[in-house]
Amino acid sequence: MIKINILLIIIILINITGFVLIGLDKKRAVKNKWRIPEKNLLFIAVVGGSPGIFIGMKVFRHKINRKVFKYFIPFLILLHLFVFKKLFEYHAGIF
Repeated sequence: MIKINILLIIIILINITGFVLIGLDKKRAVKNKWRIPEKNLLFIAVVGGSPGIFIGMKVFRHKINRKVFKYFIPFLILLHLFVFKKLFEYHAGIF
């Protein structure tokens, strides 16, 4: 159970990071400054931060028309939900 708690804390931190990075990228885009590369944002999404990225996209109205973000991020959310459900079932002893 401790491993699950640690995993949840890590996922929460990754999602907060994704949300903040989307906000920073939007702020920098408005000011025409150096931007956060999309590959970095997508990496955060792939490692578990897809909900944070998605919420940041909606809150900051940023990257909402980019196809890779518009379709890939929701797909990742579903994939992560499936994987985390299976991990939880495995660790909880529910087969």
